[in-house]
Amino acid sequence: MTEDLLATASELRYAVFRLTRRLRGIRAVDTLSDAQLAALGALRVHGRRTLSRLAEHERVTAPTMTATVNGLAELGLVVRIPDEDDRRRVHVEITPQGENVVAETIRGREERLADMMTEADLDAHELSVLREAAALLKRMADA
Repeated sequence: MTEDLLATASELRYAVFRLTRRLRGIRAVDTLSDAQLAALGALRVHGRRTLSRLAEHERVTAPTMTATVNGLAELGLVVRIPDEDDRRRVHVEITPQGENVVAETIRGREERLADMMTEADLDAHELSVLREAAALLKRMADA
């Protein structure tokens, strides 16, 4: 690795960290943890999941995901559905209320990010660069 590549990686890591930290505080339900919001988001995108598959997706242990889902279920944001073929297996599904929480959180974060771009007084070229950077970041995240 070259010094230039490492320096760019360092600058990018720091910028993404600070931006993420500012946006993470915006959520539709203040009492939800980042882990709970992440689980809700995964269910919204990928649909019904078993607890173990959801835990694997979120890279946490099954007991940790059970605790996360318990909290979400108490708030009415997810429901547990027994597997029809194997009663030991339980699926987790997001509720309409959970969908709304995710949608409102995303909307709030996107509005705040748009406000930040407005406050930075970005010109058309800079906005174009950000669009290109967003595509590259997504490609890197999906790799």
